[in-house]
Amino acid sequence: MQTLIEVDVSKPAAEQGGVIHNRWHPDLPMVEMVKPGSSFRVQCLDWTGGQILDSDSANDIRDVDLTQVHYLSGPIGVEGAEPGDLLVVDILDIGTLAESDWGFTGLFAKSNGGGFLTDHYPDARKACWNFEGIYAQSRHIPGVRFAGLMHPGLIGCLPSADLLKMWNAREQALIATDPNRVPELALPPNPASAVMGRLTGSAAQAAAQEGARTVPPREHGGNCDIKNLSRGAKVYFPVYVKNAGLSMGDIHFSQGDGEITFCGAIEMAGWIDLHVEVIKGGMEKYGIKNPIFKPSPLEPRYSNYLIFEGISVDEAGEQYYLDAHVAYRQACLNAIAYLKKFGYTGEQAYAILGTAPVEGHISGIVDIPNACATLWIPAEIFDFDIMPNASGPEIMVSGGADLAMAG
Repeated sequence: MQTLIEVDVSKPAAEQGGVIHNRWHPDLPMVEMVKPGSSFRVQCLDWTGGQILDSDSANDIRDVDLTQVHYLSGPIGVEGAEPGDLLVVDILDIGTLAESDWGFTGLFAKSNGGGFLTDHYPDARKACWNFEGIYAQSRHIPGVRFAGLMHPGLIGCLPSADLLKMWNAREQALIATDPNRVPELALPPNPASAVMGRLTGSAAQAAAQEGARTVPPREHGGNCDIKNLSRGAKVYFPVYVKNAGLSMGDIHFSQGDGEITFCGAIEMAGWIDLHVEVIKGGMEKYGIKNPIFKPSPLEPRYSNYLIFEGISVDEAGEQYYLDAHVAYRQACLNAIAYLKKFGYTGEQAYAILGTAPVEGHISGIVDIPNACATLWIPAEIFDFDIMPNASGPEIMVSGGADLAMAG
């Protein structure tokens, strides 16, 4: 397999030979060109570019500079791809880099990114994970071990100038509704920390002024965090610029549906093997404006789940009309309260839901006034029985282990 893009985890992103960018912009030059039918390997930094250490302090999570992320490898051009086509990307294989064979999970401080449950867990915390083949376990979260479902959290094609303009306009309008909110409603362009690949000089400066941040998913794909985009998955990306401009990064060893802690997956540096094809005029043929995909045939074989329900009524009793966001948050909080009965801290339980291959479902979205969401936890990931019984739960996790804290 030809390695199309190589990275050095010991070097900053800006010193990677122009193969890294952290903004979306149509003027980014292609770093490599391939033909339809090509297969190749792409190496990726972790999404923070090495800001997080394998340590027992969460100072790095507390102080992480989120204006820099995500660091993406690319863009890669595919010959003959034109706006309106579909770029077909087969994910052939994914792995860790030998020189960086570990991962991390962070609970970001509310003042710096936050997370799905940031009002309940506002302080910075960190868990580091060791990999044992397909399995992961953490010294910070005892009693749990699971098989990973490695996938790129972020993958997509470059936007057109019109699409970029629309993104910036609608996100700025959202920010304007509550400009002082913590955490922010959206992230506007920030040229100060932009890494613009092989753009240089005034062109790079101009593009950085309007380059879109990489945090949200958008019409082109991007940071969708779909855990099933693993080995054997096939993705159909809308093409918005000539040669498509495929970029990727934010590789996860494992993740639960929703990546609820924001830095909720097991984040890592790694490599991805890809195969590309083009469907001419595919966007119109199939009525596609967002990517569609065929999931991986490979996944951990868990069959024994404990399922937690949440409805669109918050913990204070306030009613929300068919709000699936509130319902899923309540399902997560219910699961955390349950896991705490076995000795886990709330932060440990929160991290388990973000990293283990839990499943999230919208179970009811039509029965007014309450949406119902469910969170499925595979019971087999624990080394003790978590099922309810007549004698009640026992404290199974003790000894003072907890997520790393900031000093």
